Amino acid sequence: MKEKAVIAHISDIHITSQYFSRELEENVVSEINRAKPDLLVVTGDLTDNGHPHEFSEAKSFLDKFKVERMLVVLGNHDSRNAGYVLFEEIFGSRYPSVEVGPVKVVGVDSTEPDLDDGHIGRLAYQIVKSELGNFSGVRAVALHHHLIPVPGTGRERNIPSDSGDFLKLLSDLNVHLVLCGHKHVPWLWRLNEMFIINAGTATTLRLKAHTPPSFNLLTISRRQIIVERVNSESLERQQICDVNIEV
Repeated sequence: MKEKAVIAHISDIHITSQYFSRELEENVVSEINRAKPDLLVVTGDLTDNGHPHEFSEAKSFLDKFKVERMLVVLGNHDSRNAGYVLFEEIFGSRYPSVEVGPVKVVGVDSTEPDLDDGHIGRLAYQIVKSELGNFSGVRAVALHHHLIPVPGTGRERNIPSDSGDFLKLLSDLNVHLVLCGHKHVPWLWRLNEMFIINAGTATTLRLKAHTPPSFNLLTISRRQIIVERVNSESLERQQICDVNIEV
């Protein structure tokens, strides 16, 4: 087993949106390929409306990443127009699980068809518990919706309706990391000993004031988590987290 794992975390691609930028796409793909991560995690909203041609373009976009492992979860935009059916046909399970080095990441579908609101549900609770309950390494969960409000994103409407119960489960399981997106604003919360990391939009110009498009690079060992935020325009890196952990 590798002692460390490098994980690239991107979100909110919106491949066919009017705000999608081919220049940002090129930057993100080239920079992540240069970093050679062990795993690429994509936390939803690959498409804008879940239509077949959008999923086809999203698949072509993700095929540009030269990574051995990839974990993709649904976003609320992807679940529109029965897009969840196409998602499963292209990407497989809506509850994927990937183990790389000392880290295991479990993906969760937090979407409701044709609704922007989030809901996780008891099925996901059982899957997460089964996958991470006896795992002795760094435990991580990826989903689209944010579990805690993100500053500077306006009135809160879309936190999963059962986020409290889900957060308690994650805390009981001693989960170390939660990776999510949805709000197009990057942020990091520490809750108990758990880090909740929101990614901004990686490839669109649908931005809040003074918030650039970005994605995250994580370097994780059994003793340490380092998180860098990468500006998709300038490719400037900012270290936002460097903590020791106990596994």
